[in-house]
Amino acid sequence: MKTSRTALTVMAVLALAACGNDKAPVASDQQSDKSPLAEYMGDGFVSSSGGGFKMAVRAGGAQQPTEEDLAKQRKVEDATVTCMKAAGFEYVAVPPEQNAKSKFSEAFNLPPDKFAEQYGYGISTIDWSKAGNDDSNPNTKIRSALSAAAQKAYDKALNGPNANGNGAVVIEGGKDGPSSSGQQDLGCRGKAIKQVYGDGADRNIDFKKFDSLFKDIQALQKRIDTDQRVVDATSAWSDCMADAGHSGFKKVDDPREQIQQKLDTLTGNKPPTKGGPSKTITGPPSFDKVDSAKLSELRKSEIALAVADQKCKASGYDDAYKKVQYAAEKEFVDQHKSELEAYRDETANR
Repeated sequence: MKTSRTALTVMAVLALAACGNDKAPVASDQQSDKSPLAEYMGDGFVSSSGGGFKMAVRAGGAQQPTEEDLAKQRKVEDATVTCMKAAGFEYVAVPPEQNAKSKFSEAFNLPPDKFAEQYGYGISTIDWSKAGNDDSNPNTKIRSALSAAAQKAYDKALNGPNANGNGAVVIEGGKDGPSSSGQQDLGCRGKAIKQVYGDGADRNIDFKKFDSLFKDIQALQKRIDTDQRVVDATSAWSDCMADAGHSGFKKVDDPREQIQQKLDTLTGNKPPTKGGPSKTITGPPSFDKVDSAKLSELRKSEIALAVADQKCKASGYDDAYKKVQYAAEKEFVDQHKSELEAYRDETANR
């Protein structure tokens, strides 16, 4: 039986421990229709000038899970309840339908311009470490009623010994990165996912056999970025941003990256030094200890920048880029159809 791409999102809890994703999800302002290449690369695949291809959470909503997906997620919750009970803690199974209506789902159903007006890029304006802490989740209340020491024990039981209480897991490792990531203890939640979806080894995809395809996709992105129509549109976008009071941006991903860097400075989220021991935090950092005045100022700056960015892109860049992108991707798909079908089939069966 095939495992859907939505189910793979659940499995990503385990994969994140190996990848070390310490940033918030990328909110994309791309249109809801799929590009020719996205039809093969999967949901959330976004082509972005200046930043290459990436996976993103799109403002405008996400694909709804199937009944099979929901059934498996219910089993994960039930298995977590049993495991936590054995560890001496109360945990209430949260219906997956409730998770689908999280505190942020309404935000990502907004049109791109409205999202920018309220949330900017969704970087400093949304505390992603609180994504699972909505008031309707009974486990939030259960944990909050515990003492500080009991909360720490609760987090350890639920998410493993390296849980930091914000839904993130800290992985220590040497120069080669986290050791035995596949054996990383992710607590009752990790055990439940493994129990329902199988061992990580069963889901692993041999991406090496697609190295050639990925290199060709990177080359495709470069061809799109250097197309004279995209170059001219980017220049016009840069001029538009300068006219709006935001000068100095040469690539369309620069404004978002600037905000991310400023937030990293506030939260102290710094990459490990070369040659030193690695410390990977899987999950976004909390804003709890961030200077509130500085965070408020950054949020105002982010929204102003994102609003100008969205307007400047909508004034001509988006249409020009999409026209070049779709034509180039269609040609690419025609030339690499067998490889793309193999990749699609491989990921659809995991």
